[in-house]
Amino acid sequence: MGSGQCSVQPFSRPTLRPCWRKVSPCRGRRANMASQRWLWCLYAAAAVALLLVFKVPSASAQRKKEMVLSEKVSQLMEWTNKRPVIRMNGDKFRRLVKAPPRNYSVIVMFTALQVHRQCVVCKQADEEFQILANSWRYSSAFTNRIFFAMVDFDEGSDVFQMLNMNSAPTFINFPPKGKPKRGDTYELQVRGFSAEQIARWIADRTDVNIRIIRPPNYAGPLMLGLLLAVIGGLVYLRRSNMEFLFNKTGWALAALCFVLAMTSGQMWNHIRGPPYAHKNPHTGHVNYIHGSSQAQFVAETHIVLLFNGGVTLGMVLLCEAATSDMDIGKRRMMCVAGIGLVVLFFSWMLSIFRSKYHGYPYSFLMS
Repeated sequence: MGSGQCSVQPFSRPTLRPCWRKVSPCRGRRANMASQRWLWCLYAAAAVALLLVFKVPSASAQRKKEMVLSEKVSQLMEWTNKRPVIRMNGDKFRRLVKAPPRNYSVIVMFTALQVHRQCVVCKQADEEFQILANSWRYSSAFTNRIFFAMVDFDEGSDVFQMLNMNSAPTFINFPPKGKPKRGDTYELQVRGFSAEQIARWIADRTDVNIRIIRPPNYAGPLMLGLLLAVIGGLVYLRRSNMEFLFNKTGWALAALCFVLAMTSGQMWNHIRGPPYAHKNPHTGHVNYIHGSSQAQFVAETHIVLLFNGGVTLGMVLLCEAATSDMDIGKRRMMCVAGIGLVVLFFSWMLSIFRSKYHGYPYSFLMS
């Protein structure tokens, strides 16, 4: 046997003798490569094990998420079929509106409809919100992309506290993903609460267009019919003398009433549907004049109508005092009364103007 080899005794336990010969470089490289292959095999096995460990729970979680979402949508659809506006308490709100998963938008009206709250605006806004939700519910484009809900303060005060809300009514859009942004809160004081205005806001936030269908209102046709009947009766009774149709005073009064109604903002009220007034929930103070030049209350238009009427009456008295044939004493009284009406009501008108247009430099008697 050559030197450098290990002998083996037959039929006996092998014994190794030390080999003092150096290992060749090729043999060392082969051993290195073999150990690297073993390491790579171990890495691959560990990676496969990790994939197997994490893949199964991920698929299970996805299936569970889809089941929860399906249950939510089914529950909301069932409630919507019974009532277009879903009444929610704190538990329903947290589970169906706040908690994920969610692939639908929810338009929530936060209100206070109980009698002891004495919120007249809440009742008016609720009527318009019901019209909006009914229009969507019975629309041919109805889907489960959007739902309408309502949270009353006495049924979900914890929701008001959670959202740091202290006023009602308030409309908020809760999008399918993420939290509501600034534009998801409806600007009630600026736009009013008519169903048409809320529908335009919803279209901006959700790309869902709702065509408003109002229930038939027979009050207008009945009033028109009554007016025509009265006019027809007067014409029939005065059929022998039709001079009253050419009465300048009557036509002037009718035209004056129309002008006063239009200049006071009645058309804006009809289009925007603003609240009658605003009551501060903390102090109980009622505001009849809106503080912004971009909006107004219904009570504000009535006040402006009264002021315009007072100024007009004062001007009429001044004209009559200058042109009538009455004695000088009565004419002086009419002149003084006319000047007083014009000064008083015009000063009040300017004070309202200054309160809405901050920084307006002019005033008349009253600041």
